[in-house]
Amino acid sequence: MSPQPPVIDVIIPAYNEEASIGLVVTELPRHLLRDVIVCDNNSSDRTAQVGADAGAVIVSEKRAGYGSACLRGLRYIAERPADEHPDIVVFIDGDHSDHPEQLPELVAPILNGGYDLVIGSRALGETEAGSMTLPQVFGNWLATNLIRVFYGYEFTDLGPFRAIRYDSLVKLGMRDPDFGWTVEMQVRAARAGLRCTEVPVRYRKRIGKSKISGTVRGTLLAGHKILWTIFKLI
Repeated sequence: MSPQPPVIDVIIPAYNEEASIGLVVTELPRHLLRDVIVCDNNSSDRTAQVGADAGAVIVSEKRAGYGSACLRGLRYIAERPADEHPDIVVFIDGDHSDHPEQLPELVAPILNGGYDLVIGSRALGETEAGSMTLPQVFGNWLATNLIRVFYGYEFTDLGPFRAIRYDSLVKLGMRDPDFGWTVEMQVRAARAGLRCTEVPVRYRKRIGKSKISGTVRGTLLAGHKILWTIFKLI
């Protein structure tokens, strides 16, 4: 008998991404996936309807925050019977800045190399001009260097496009409800001794305006939360 293919679920946190969410859902390699879960974070537009029309499972989270939306998606998965839990969970943003078709490259180190966590690194890949702001680039550089100094793990990015073994993710005990979600996962993975790696990913200008890097307030809050998360977990 041939081995069973891995069960892969995708979680997409989304707030007012009506113009892009359908593209993200339909461009994922659906033949490799079980569920694509759009976590509608109290959108005021048609994000949920467009995502559903594209074939996604829609769950709702009223509490604002990137991490809150991701946690809601994980609760949806956890509520399934234990024998229906996935092998791998992939996270991707709903703004079409990542390239969903690169998902096979993202999960390959888990399937073939025994890794637990794979970060899609924009720093190692190709970024479209203007797709990342200078504060984003500097913040990623600073955060990843602090992780290296304090935790001994080499990362180049806090990119949102990432894959992780579900059983490893559950053991991390993720909690952050907003901007600190990505760095919390990487710091907790380092503390837990998970096997981590990165793959180069392409990155382009998002559709619509960023709710974080698109405003001075959002950029400052995100930067503060990222640094606070790194130091509080030491």
